[in-house]
Amino acid sequence: MSIFVTVLYDPLYNTLMFLYKNIPGQDLGVAIILLTLLIKAILFWPSLSAIHSQQKMQEIQPKLKELQEKYKDKKEELSRQLMGFYKQHKVNPFSSCLPLLLQLPILIALYRVFFTGLSVDATTHLLNADQLSHLYAPLRSAFETLQLNTLSFNFINLAAKHNVILAILAGAAQFWQSKMMMSQRPPKVEGAKDEDTAALVSKQMTYMLPIMTVIFGYQFPAGLAMYWLVSTMFQVAQQYYYFRWHKPKLTPPGAPEVLPKTS
Repeated sequence: MSIFVTVLYDPLYNTLMFLYKNIPGQDLGVAIILLTLLIKAILFWPSLSAIHSQQKMQEIQPKLKELQEKYKDKKEELSRQLMGFYKQHKVNPFSSCLPLLLQLPILIALYRVFFTGLSVDATTHLLNADQLSHLYAPLRSAFETLQLNTLSFNFINLAAKHNVILAILAGAAQFWQSKMMMSQRPPKVEGAKDEDTAALVSKQMTYMLPIMTVIFGYQFPAGLAMYWLVSTMFQVAQQYYYFRWHKPKLTPPGAPEVLPKTS
């Protein structure tokens, strides 16, 4: 746990407090937005690479299904063919999970930041001693006398739970992002049951993820819902940028494919 605090919690908490202290007006919501954009900028290239891999996987799905059908009774040969197929098309089927794996610990750390890091004395509105201990020396000295106002734009309490508006907005942004990815799927192969199943699961997740986002956004501190909203909107903009300049190049089902030879 100490490694988690040192590597993730403390840097994120100190960055948030630094932004809050130095931005004009000292609005915590603006500080969270800037922190979110900073995190997304750091993860920009891994996320862009994941979008590329996800699109590439969708483009090769028809040929991949043909390969799986051809070698369905030869498991070892299928494994060799799949490895060669992915290598030929320069695709890593697991790379699309990288941004999620990178963002999950950040999300957990931010939950702790918003849940406990914004605790202030009800009378003085100063950070309590435990939270001051997590600040680096210059910031600790400043926040010993600097009050923390958890109200953003004078009406959103980012330290409080059950913010319906932010939760719904975060869910709507998640739905928009999911629908954008769905619209880039290649046409399905007629009669492909596996692809029908995959399309059904994908469609279900398009609606389930936004619902889960609303539920969690409502149950968790509003600061986390704001982070998720801004983060998702950044992803929408990133996907729009990518799909605008990288049109899908779909291989028609049934077209001949030269696969790498196996020994």
